[in-house]
Amino acid sequence: MHWLWVFVIGLIVGLVAKLLMPGKDPGGFIITAIIGIAGSLLATWIGQNVFGWYQEGQSAGFIASVVGAIVLLLIYHLLRRKSA
Repeated sequence: MHWLWVFVIGLIVGLVAKLLMPGKDPGGFIITAIIGIAGSLLATWIGQNVFGWYQEGQSAGFIASVVGAIVLLLIYHLLRRKSA
């Protein structure tokens, strides 16, 4: 049940990030959820290891997860622009 919840929250985070980030984005709802989950993991890692915001076992909140997903989409757009 935990992984289903992670997927649903990841999908919501990915959708919000795609709405806030202009441009053509990759994939359908599965890729959107993966971007949201990866953004949350990125925000958690940066929050724990760089800024010290989160303790071991804590994860990033919704806003930080959206920011992490936006960063991933920005990297995607920069890489896509260079290859095109």
